[in-house]
Amino acid sequence: MAFHDKELTVPGTVQVAGRHVKRYHMDQPDRRLEPRVVDAAYAYLPSLLPGPDGSTPPASWVVLHRGADTGAYLLAYSWFFDNVVECRIAIAGQPALDCPDDDPAHFVDLTRPGVGCVWELGVLEHERTAWIRHVLAPDRPDLAGYLADARAEGPVGR
Repeated sequence: MAFHDKELTVPGTVQVAGRHVKRYHMDQPDRRLEPRVVDAAYAYLPSLLPGPDGSTPPASWVVLHRGADTGAYLLAYSWFFDNVVECRIAIAGQPALDCPDDDPAHFVDLTRPGVGCVWELGVLEHERTAWIRHVLAPDRPDLAGYLADARAEGPVGR
């Protein structure tokens, strides 16, 4: 299997379950995320987000990633304890990872302790730097600055 870049889009920030959530979508070069997959993923998202911890700005980011086959992946990364990231993942359409069927809109929790694949980790690298720049380094955290600082759209992978 040859490695190839995927296309990253940034549909903007939303509020879900009391958290500010930056959104990233990854598509296959020849297959875009279907609206029903997007709708199902965002309906499932609240179950992946933790409650507030009382000291950390309630910020998260998600990556919704369409696999090359029948799979779709929803990764929710949330900041806690000021500088730590929690990752919770839901998967759909991937029987090899214990999905009940091959429907890319039927999300279930991933029970393995994953953090992301090589494409998704590129977003994590950006978010780490943005969190330091806007929240940890300034005298006062700038949540609005962090939320506005998204990875650039375009090819992702290399």
